[in-house]
Amino acid sequence: MSNFFISYVRLILFCLILFFFNGCQQNNTKHLQLGSELNRENIIIGVIHVDLAESGYSYAHDYGIREAQRELGLRDDQIIRKFNVVDIDGILVEAVIRETIIEGANIIFATSWGHMEVCEKLAEIYPEVVFAHASGYRYNDTNFTNYFGRIYLARYLSGVAAGMHTKTNKIGFVAAQDIANSEVTGGLNAFAIGVEKVNPEAEIIVVVTHSWFDPPGERHAAQRLIAEGCDVIAQHSNTPVAQIEAELSGVWGIGYNTDMRREAPNAVLTSVVWHWGVYYTYLINSVLDGSFKTEPYFAGLKEGLVDITPLHEDLVTPEMEYAVSQARERILDGFNVFEGLMETNDAQIVGREGESLTDEEITSGINWYYRNVSLLR
Repeated sequence: MSNFFISYVRLILFCLILFFFNGCQQNNTKHLQLGSELNRENIIIGVIHVDLAESGYSYAHDYGIREAQRELGLRDDQIIRKFNVVDIDGILVEAVIRETIIEGANIIFATSWGHMEVCEKLAEIYPEVVFAHASGYRYNDTNFTNYFGRIYLARYLSGVAAGMHTKTNKIGFVAAQDIANSEVTGGLNAFAIGVEKVNPEAEIIVVVTHSWFDPPGERHAAQRLIAEGCDVIAQHSNTPVAQIEAELSGVWGIGYNTDMRREAPNAVLTSVVWHWGVYYTYLINSVLDGSFKTEPYFAGLKEGLVDITPLHEDLVTPEMEYAVSQARERILDGFNVFEGLMETNDAQIVGREGESLTDEEITSGINWYYRNVSLLR
């Protein structure tokens, strides 16, 4: 039985339940009057996760929601969480978001790339609900926005740590998507530039899993990289599996999304992390005080949205700590990472002399690999 057929049947059943539900009781959603101050008692938050939020990407988002909840004094029953909403199944995504709205949600946080089109569609159908989508680029003028950040700045810092720690001068990178995805490729290139800054002899070897969430694929990718001689394993993938594999193999790692020393305490040098609570508190507050705008949110190290975790005290040297600290100061002083002319791994030149790439170019125009990057096919 095909996944499409299963999703179609699921939607039909959902619609029947929805019809019966609406016939028996009214929608619980408290309509928002956007642009006016609101009573926080009327706020209900719906959060759409692609997995169980037990680790990695979704856990980071859920932790941010809990931070916002504490900061704003929201009750537990003001948060509706939906798990395992696989973002490649648009029918499922739509059904779950509609269900969440029926349950009362008037702010929807959809956390994965594949939720974007559904959010755009439902924002038109439910103008009284605020939709905020992570990592996408679509928005409207009334109730649909998107949010992300300059994660590449933290990637650069982690590259400095990796470049100074490698002994084989081979650093592995488990990438969820290929060169066409600027989010992954931009972060990978920033990491590679950070590595080169402190270790021009090192190379970054990449295995692409073609999935945001694929624990077996991420494990296999890490194993292949370790077999190639990589002694540091970095990642842009949703689970800690690559870091666990690094620890099992006696090499080191650079985690992502959350502090992955929790899963691989003896391997992880540092982790590139999101502090999503910064955004969730900001967005909910803006709805409450009437200042909500749909202009996309894009912040970085200075605002506290992205960072790296403290370097592993048992694995790093004072020289590494100093190099990372200096790199951080450069970024806080305005260093962009993607500055001037840059050489790609196919001998092309990108960028502009004396200028930095813009946010738009970084988020949607990096479809090239930096010169010290190679693919393991």
